[in-house]
Amino acid sequence: MKEILREVGMIARALDSISNIEFKEMDLTKGQYLYLVRIYEHPGIIQEKLAEMIMVDRTTAARAIQKLEAQGFIQKRDDETNKKIKRLFTTEKGNQVYPILKREGEHSNAVALEGLSPEEVNTLLRLLRRVRVNVEKDWIFVKKGNKRQY
Repeated sequence: MKEILREVGMIARALDSISNIEFKEMDLTKGQYLYLVRIYEHPGIIQEKLAEMIMVDRTTAARAIQKLEAQGFIQKRDDETNKKIKRLFTTEKGNQVYPILKREGEHSNAVALEGLSPEEVNTLLRLLRRVRVNVEKDWIFVKKGNKRQY
């Protein structure tokens, strides 16, 4: 068996490490930028959907959201129909850093895909999406308290 998931993991960790170093001057740490970008791109998203989108547990998401709110990057607002639901929005401070985060993401994509033809990029994306869907099934299964059979 090829060590594909190890390669994917190394890529993800390297890019995360680079981002954490580069975004430190903006007071964004430990992957907070992922949450900020998703909230900016999905204004009004609820915490549970954000956690699912990033594929983290609710507690991890809650800590990151709480820190982003305390730092002034995002704000919670009551839902118009259900006051128990809090919707997430970026603040002016969050809106100001988003273009930098977007440029970094585009740069990282360009570096990572350097030397690949457009057809190879499309194939890679298509295959990685299939892999993600496969992994998502197990993630949901285990998240619901089930145990996988090895």
